[in-house]
Amino acid sequence: MKHNKRNAIDFRNNPCTETFTCKVCGRICTPEGAGSDHRNHCPNCLSSKHVDNEPGDRASDCGAVMEAIGVWVRKNGEWAIIHRCKRCGKLSSNRVAADDNPVKLMSIAMRPLAEPPFPVEHIKEISRLLDEEK
Repeated sequence: MKHNKRNAIDFRNNPCTETFTCKVCGRICTPEGAGSDHRNHCPNCLSSKHVDNEPGDRASDCGAVMEAIGVWVRKNGEWAIIHRCKRCGKLSSNRVAADDNPVKLMSIAMRPLAEPPFPVEHIKEISRLLDEEK
């Protein structure tokens, strides 16, 4: 179901029971299995669509793909996915769903270690220099 601004449902206070097709991997995404009343990303590739300005408001006109770029752990220990819009760069955070692809989640979580922002072969040298400063 498509929404326009006049008849948009406010998902901040209402469950989102819609099925959608992922714009990235083509998977049909259903609310069943998410573990909550809000399915807001693909459980396979973790991509989303930029539809909200604020979570659940469906007020954004962007509509571009939101790429899963990171994960973080909330105070209560719950994991959340950080999405970045490929068109406008907006960042958002969405709780991990119960049926999310665990391999994809772990690959995103491990990315900083697998692809550090500096040459790994220099770690010993950097450590030595830091020890000399003490």
